[in-house]
Amino acid sequence: MKTKYLSVLLALIASPALLSASPQSDRKIEEAAKSSYNFSTVLSGNVIAKSIDGNITLSGKVQDQGEKDLAADTVKQIPGVDKVQNNLEIESKYKEHSDAWMAFKVRSMLLVKANVSAASTDVSVEDGVVTLRGTARNEAQKELTGIYAKEIDWVKSVTNNIEIEVPSDGEESVAELVDDASITAQVKFALLNSKSTHALKTSVSTIDGVVVLGGVAASDAARSLAGKLAKDVRGVKSVTNNMTVKG
Repeated sequence: MKTKYLSVLLALIASPALLSASPQSDRKIEEAAKSSYNFSTVLSGNVIAKSIDGNITLSGKVQDQGEKDLAADTVKQIPGVDKVQNNLEIESKYKEHSDAWMAFKVRSMLLVKANVSAASTDVSVEDGVVTLRGTARNEAQKELTGIYAKEIDWVKSVTNNIEIEVPSDGEESVAELVDDASITAQVKFALLNSKSTHALKTSVSTIDGVVVLGGVAASDAARSLAGKLAKDVRGVKSVTNNMTVKG
């Protein structure tokens, strides 16, 4: 009888389910969260993820509810994660709708949008008027930066003083690598915060930068917009839109 119990015990120890919940796996999950684009760049390294048997506890401070939700959604996409306990505290440095708050929102948007550069763009706001300075590779990038700035709530207008700096001959543009977990979380965040797509039943998955959308859209226009919002996220290589239209 003892031999039988011993065999069962050894089989359980060697099972994939228990191996996936090992301390080594927990460390891999924590490292994946820490090195993700959302944690390291968007959330400025202010969030700590602690994993025990695949159960994640988030601690630290973030600016608003949006960042708190983004952190949780990012770790949910990491393989091996079972549950997420979100203990993040919201402690904003800026009064809501103030000039400083709007400047922060513009900079944050530029971090997650494709085809623009947060690093080469200086943002200042006075009495709701956003002034953009810095450099862009072409006119399209300059214009797109201004468009994104205008999307922030309470922005009255945008003065776009960005200068065009054409890359020298032979200079290559290095594409920024963004992990799949961060991309998926950002796409979900974009869909949720758009008035035209927040009510859609949409599934999102990402493999090597390729986003796949599933679910049901209320109209062809809503389906098309969902695809566009996904394509606008930094790091997305292409979008496969498998959404169906209701009715």
